[in-house]
Amino acid sequence: MGRRRKKGRPISGWLIIDKAYDVGSTEAVSKAKWLFQAQKAGHAGTLDPLATGVLPIALGEATKTAAYVMDAEKHYRFKATWGERRATDDVEGDVIATSDKRPSRDEIEAALGRFTGEIEQVPPQFSAIKVGGERAYDIAREGEEVKLQPRQVTINDFKLIDVPSADEAVFEAKTGKGAYVRALVRDLAQVLGAEGYVSELRRLAVGSLRAEDGVTLEALEALDTLDSRDAVLLPIADALTALPQAAIDGPQADRLRHGQAAIITPAVAKGVRGERVGEVEGVLAVMHDEAVAICTLDGLKLKPARVLNN
Repeated sequence: MGRRRKKGRPISGWLIIDKAYDVGSTEAVSKAKWLFQAQKAGHAGTLDPLATGVLPIALGEATKTAAYVMDAEKHYRFKATWGERRATDDVEGDVIATSDKRPSRDEIEAALGRFTGEIEQVPPQFSAIKVGGERAYDIAREGEEVKLQPRQVTINDFKLIDVPSADEAVFEAKTGKGAYVRALVRDLAQVLGAEGYVSELRRLAVGSLRAEDGVTLEALEALDTLDSRDAVLLPIADALTALPQAAIDGPQADRLRHGQAAIITPAVAKGVRGERVGEVEGVLAVMHDEAVAICTLDGLKLKPARVLNN
């Protein structure tokens, strides 16, 4: 028997969805896949249903690069509400503790330095982390306590933006992979001798993918042709600007696409390597601004790790 033909179009690229409140990430991916009639779709990092903002969705060959986009820095704007701790560390959960303490602007700003750089963080019990093969939030919803281990995360920037009232404070933070804003607010409140939870959360950017360049699912649905929707897609390379790039020509691209190493010039290799020694992983080979493969640079050899069959 011949190979079963895949359903849908072999369309590839990145889509910046400006996700609405109370829409799940999986729901958004399914809707986008249907709107584009795409063979394959996935997202680069879950965004809580109660959060809004950037949800990067990969179509087709872009799904091969999702892990690299997930590793990119995230930029958030969020509001903390003081006085209560919630089981989910956001508005959805039951109140599990209260406090009369309302931290002042000066107290908040004095504490932020403790949460910048490499910090130790225990993820929220209601998170997608797997514990014994189950999602933590599934265990927590059954009323069981979830034992999650602390882990090192990176907070590149954490600043106070506004104090609308004694009960609220607005922040922005830029975080590395695996950091939870809900845990950040929970821990900040405890350091301040208060209780607090995230009452609003918006993701402004994932790497180079920004909310102001995004499109809502409603606006996407209003586009009545596939061509008009395709015009919204970004080339795969546009989502991978954090990776070092190596410009290659047609014969080199052919070698990579056949799983063979390509040889680049010393000048191109030096531009990729900089001051680094040894092998350099996560190098994007591009031909005329089109992503060809993600490679490892070994001397003058580009060895393909993920080939993109555009």
